[in-house]
Amino acid sequence: MKDNKKGEYSEFQTKIMWRFCINAFISAISVIIIYLFFWKQRVGNWIVWFLEHCMKFGHEQAFLIYHDFFRNYKEIFFAAAIIFIFIVLFWRLFRWMTRYFKEINQGIDELLTEDVTQIHLSVEMLPFERKLNAVKQTLKKQKQETALAEQRKDELVMYLAHDIRTPLTSVIGYLNLLEEEPDMPVDQRAKNIHITLDKAYRLEDMINEFFEITRYNSKQIKLSKEPVDLYYMLIQLSDELSPVFTPHGNSIVLNVDENLTVYADPDKLVRVFSNILRNAAAYSYSDTEIIISAQETDKQVMISFQNKGNNISEENLHLLFDKFYRLDKARISDTGGTGLGLAIAKEIIALHDGSIHAASANNTVTITVCIPCY
Repeated sequence: MKDNKKGEYSEFQTKIMWRFCINAFISAISVIIIYLFFWKQRVGNWIVWFLEHCMKFGHEQAFLIYHDFFRNYKEIFFAAAIIFIFIVLFWRLFRWMTRYFKEINQGIDELLTEDVTQIHLSVEMLPFERKLNAVKQTLKKQKQETALAEQRKDELVMYLAHDIRTPLTSVIGYLNLLEEEPDMPVDQRAKNIHITLDKAYRLEDMINEFFEITRYNSKQIKLSKEPVDLYYMLIQLSDELSPVFTPHGNSIVLNVDENLTVYADPDKLVRVFSNILRNAAAYSYSDTEIIISAQETDKQVMISFQNKGNNISEENLHLLFDKFYRLDKARISDTGGTGLGLAIAKEIIALHDGSIHAASANNTVTITVCIPCY
């Protein structure tokens, strides 16, 4: 990895090295030239010639002026010349280096722009160019994800507002009916009370589910892991959920080793499996089987839930476990879920250091849960 990074910056480092070497060579040559001219008196001949022909001094007087004011102070002139050359070359080198900083600064400014054009720098700064473009793509992706998350939150609020309002309206309606008709027959009153209670329970479940996903988001959930008999848990859960599957003629087929055990929080794991099975019941074809299978490897246990239903597009498969996504956006029934079941399942599996994913093909939807063995 380090060798790759060194290779990326080799061209830039080589150019800087050559630039320093060239400037050092020019400085040395300049100093040698000045030294030879002054030490060998070649510049002195020019000064004497200048004083004679331009300043109209005699040859002897011009030579004395050169000797008194130039020759005797040659060390000072020599040092001044060296300092001057150093300043000029340092200034040139500084200007050359700041050009790269200006390019980087310009590239950073382009990160803030809304356009999708690529950032272009000098050839030797290709590694910087790649990194800036990668950051630009990352910022763009994060902005899109933030906008999408906000959109899904708005949709969630809209769905919850509708779903909460529906049972709440029913509760209020039946309570008003009971209040306005005190002489209602006993059997009719009992029926209305039962419907009102069902609607109230429905409202309570929805509110609890919404607060539950909020708790997972804020990392307030703690696990209590212990060895879990996976086969017994799935058998018991299948029996408990039979009323959910019976109305549409669905049934559960269990292909799990009776001795299969996982180390997990049993209550949270039941919640995961329950949410997946309820989702399968909601979207399965009538009179079809929901097949649960499991297999163990050296490092993890994989539990698959397979049901017959409409194919899910690749795009929707990636979004299926998102917290603010609902597969059926047109759902208006007051008997469906809030659309948070699979999102809660994903959060629970993540707490177990596991993974969950979905696949869909040939009118078969498969959700696979992977949990570490220990």
